[in-house]
Amino acid sequence: MQVPILSGIFTSEAPDFRISYPRNMVPVPLDQGISKGYLRPADGIVQIGTGPGIDRGAINWRGVCYRVMGNSLVSVDASGAATVLGVIAGSRQATLDYSFDNLIIAAGGNLYYWNGTLTQVTDPDLGTVVDALWVDGYTMTTDGTSLIVTDLDDPTSVNPLKYGSSEADPDPVVGLLKLRNEPFAINRYTMEQFNNVGGSLFPFERNEGAQLQRGAIGTYCAVIYSYGDNDGIAFLGSGRGESPAVWFGANSVTTKISTREIDTLLQGYTEAELSLSVLETRIDKSHHLLYMHLPDQTLVFDGAASIAVQEPVWYVLTTSVIGLGQYRARNLVWCYDRWLCGDPTSSAIGELTNTVSTHYGQVIGWEFGTSIIYNASMGAIFHQMELVALPGRVALGADPVVWTSYSLDGELWSMEKPCSAGKQGDRLRRLTWLSNGSMQNWRVQRFRGTSDAHMAVARLEVQIEALYA
Repeated sequence: MQVPILSGIFTSEAPDFRISYPRNMVPVPLDQGISKGYLRPADGIVQIGTGPGIDRGAINWRGVCYRVMGNSLVSVDASGAATVLGVIAGSRQATLDYSFDNLIIAAGGNLYYWNGTLTQVTDPDLGTVVDALWVDGYTMTTDGTSLIVTDLDDPTSVNPLKYGSSEADPDPVVGLLKLRNEPFAINRYTMEQFNNVGGSLFPFERNEGAQLQRGAIGTYCAVIYSYGDNDGIAFLGSGRGESPAVWFGANSVTTKISTREIDTLLQGYTEAELSLSVLETRIDKSHHLLYMHLPDQTLVFDGAASIAVQEPVWYVLTTSVIGLGQYRARNLVWCYDRWLCGDPTSSAIGELTNTVSTHYGQVIGWEFGTSIIYNASMGAIFHQMELVALPGRVALGADPVVWTSYSLDGELWSMEKPCSAGKQGDRLRRLTWLSNGSMQNWRVQRFRGTSDAHMAVARLEVQIEALYA
């Protein structure tokens, strides 16, 4: 009997059936002859360098990785060495964009340019900078109320007569995005797209037909994302009177991509906490990934996998052995032919790799559950369980263990039962558990291990015997 493993089930006191998403294991919808899909280890993080502080934002400009780390703008070379270029204000996330001539940085309420020299824009008409982008020769910023553009011939000068506004709804502007060279005002409950119409005053005009009727909860809670055949905006937010969820907006339509379980998880945070979340995207090996960095975990949506299986595919990333823990890869940038990242908790500079599962040398844990095993009310004795996996790809000297436990009600769990996962080169090892108890009605199974057990899992096979005829 094959039991699905790409997502699991548990229950709550509500009473309610809940979904458990794989933690630090990535669902891959691939028919390899054993099953229709499998779980592979999430990429590990290897430290390649050290910067002057925690990571706040990054970009690839002219083939060089630039990062805001601590209170500094730095360039990071291919070896991971960081060179401090200047002082940047603030302590929270920063925005980086670029024009033909300048790297643009919005951080700590200020606007900066880098073109070999770091310059802060000090024009008093600029006001507080919440977010910024470059479009059609202008640097556009917002102070939360107005849309502001710099002069075409002087990016450090602002004309107060050239202020624009987002007026479809009296909600604050929380950020800016650019899609198909068209700027979007990201508001709390709406999003408005603008077109460049020129003129002597504010050169952009609102496109009434392109408005989205939901908005983002914070400045970095919206990002450009490709989903199916559409390029649009993925965002964490809501409309007025709605609870927070994750949406994809394109062609004036918003489509919900979060599941009921993701919505339930989001409601465990306050709006103030969610407003500090950071969304980012990564397209790699046919995975179209949307990362949603929350205070104590990162939830990941895979758009390509979701289309392949015709249902939303989510999983969880944490830097912890068990339970939750802030994921320590942030501001992913493809540069020097690999994925570079920063750390929101330290000054480490890292790169993603699929050869290990550790995070900066630290052992982490993984976990996944199964759907409900139900034998048509006849109960069952569990004689044998086997995880069909790819063992033997572990570090020399490691002797990892995989543990399993079960629940008969979705809340209370049995004692864990271990199984050796095989040493390096032991690629023919079969992960089996014998004499695994029984069930009177239904049962769910749970498996966990650490990054020492660096393996993919394709299938759970169980041999059961009915208790009742």
